[in-house]
Amino acid sequence: MLWRLIARDLTLIARSPAVWTPVVFFILVAALFPFAVGPDGKLLARIAPGVLWVAALLAALLPVETLVAPDRDDGTLDQLAARGIAMEVVALARIVAHWLGFALPLLLALPVAGVLVGIEAAAGWRLALALLIGTPALAALAVVAAALTASLPGGGALAGLIVLPLALPVLIFGAGAAAPGALKLLAAASLVIVALAPFAAGAALRQD
Repeated sequence: MLWRLIARDLTLIARSPAVWTPVVFFILVAALFPFAVGPDGKLLARIAPGVLWVAALLAALLPVETLVAPDRDDGTLDQLAARGIAMEVVALARIVAHWLGFALPLLLALPVAGVLVGIEAAAGWRLALALLIGTPALAALAVVAAALTASLPGGGALAGLIVLPLALPVLIFGAGAAAPGALKLLAAASLVIVALAPFAAGAALRQD
């Protein structure tokens, strides 16, 4: 059932007209940021990983209003519950599908973004590894926020306020991936968030 739910969610993402919005947003941030910083290449290369991590977080939040609310409004969640499917399983499937839908395209677009912000090849590979480790946590937090705000008007803005403080450890360790031990701390933070998120989102979905 988990794999069926993941396949269903991926199909819905693929059919969405906004499927490429996170990637376009990610590339636009990378393209525009050098104009704001100026011609200082060393400064740009030093702060570029942090900028791309923030861009990845915001890209994860772009579709937050479509992650849960449509299924709640059309009764899909009620039908799944009536079939005896735990909301934690539904939430886990949504996390996996959301990660596959936004993070993998971002990783494919990372070489282009890296060139735009002046990241060297070695640093780019380390940043790609950090994003691969940390983006599951961003997807999990986005689904939790979507579940908490699904019944609220203007839930997208509130979701950002919920996610940003919780994502700080991932952003800090991800942006500092070049530091010794940072990747291990990033992996630990990501693992904890991904492990707890289905239960938090599932509880919120049952309350709806």
